[in-house]
Amino acid sequence: MKRILWILLAASVLLTTGCKSKVKRNVLPNVSGKAGEVLVVIERADWEADLGVAIRETLAGDTPYLAQREPLFALSNVPPGSFTSLFKVHRNLLLMNINPQNASFGVVYKNNVWAQPQALVQVNAADAAQALELYREAAVMIAEFYEQSERDRIIANAKLYEERALQDPVEKVTGGILHFPSGYRCRKYTDDFVWIADEKQYTNQTVLVYKYPVDGPDVFSLENIIRHRNAVMQANVPGMFEGSYMTTSTAQEPTTRSLRYHGRDFMETRGFWEVHGDFMGGPFVSHSFYSPDGKDIIVLEAFVFAPRYDKRQYLRQVESLLYSFEWKKDAK
Repeated sequence: MKRILWILLAASVLLTTGCKSKVKRNVLPNVSGKAGEVLVVIERADWEADLGVAIRETLAGDTPYLAQREPLFALSNVPPGSFTSLFKVHRNLLLMNINPQNASFGVVYKNNVWAQPQALVQVNAADAAQALELYREAAVMIAEFYEQSERDRIIANAKLYEERALQDPVEKVTGGILHFPSGYRCRKYTDDFVWIADEKQYTNQTVLVYKYPVDGPDVFSLENIIRHRNAVMQANVPGMFEGSYMTTSTAQEPTTRSLRYHGRDFMETRGFWEVHGDFMGGPFVSHSFYSPDGKDIIVLEAFVFAPRYDKRQYLRQVESLLYSFEWKKDAK
C-alpha cells in the first residue's frame, strides 16, 4: 500500500512540475503603463542632446486637429543601467542600443518581448550620431508602430466586451462589420446611415457609418469628400436647437492622406466639426473607400465631443474602432 501511495505522490509532483514549467515558458505578464505612454531607454547625456530632442519632437509633438495642444505620446525615460524588470513590462518601449560592438546596426520592431501586448522599437547604433540618423529616417514609421499598437489593444478590448448586436446595422449598410465595446448604443439607422455612440454626461464618442453613390472621377478629392459629408450631416445629425446641424468647420482646412490597412485601401480625412447654429465642435477622422461592387463610397467616421477634457485619448479610442472594420465574408 505504501508503495502505491509513493508512486501516486511522485506522479502528482511530476504533473505539477510539468504544468508550472509550461506556464513559465508560454505566459507573459500583462503590460504596465498608461495608454499613450512610451518609455525611452537612453543615456541621460543623449536624452538631453540632439537625439533626445529629435525623439521629443516626433513622439511628443502636437497631436493634429485638436483644439488644444496635446502630445502624441507621453514620454518618460530611464538610463540603460536602470532598465530593470520593473520597466521591461512597459506597454511601449524605445531602446536606444548605442554600442560600437553591436553585431548589426538599424531599427528593429518587436512585439511581446517581456510582456503582452507590448510594442518595442530598438535602435542599434555605434554612436549617438548614427542613432540620431537612424531615428530620423524611421521616425514616422516608429510613431505609427506605437499608434497602431495602441489601436490594436483597443480593438482587442472591444472584441472582448463587444456589443455584438451593433454589427447588424453596419453590415446592412456596408456589407462589413465594426466591433464596438460595451457602452455603445445605436441612435439612428436608415438604409444608408448608421449613428452609434457612447454618450456620457460630459463626453461623447461617436461613429457614423454612411454611403453615397459614386458620382464622378474625383471621388476621393478633399472637396468631394467634404461636400458629401456636409450633406449627410445636415440630413442626419441635428443640433440641439431648431435648424441647427453638424457641418465641417472652415476655421482650419481638413487634410487627407491615402492609407492601406489589412489589404484595404482608403482615404483618411481629418478635420474639425461644428454645429451650424450652435457653439459646439470637436475633432473628427473618417475613412472613405469603395464598396465591393464599386458603385458606392462607404465612409466610417469617428468624432469626439468632450469640452471639459483633453481629447487625445478619447479620439484615439473611437478612431481605433474604424480599424476594426472587416468585410463580413472575411469575418466568417
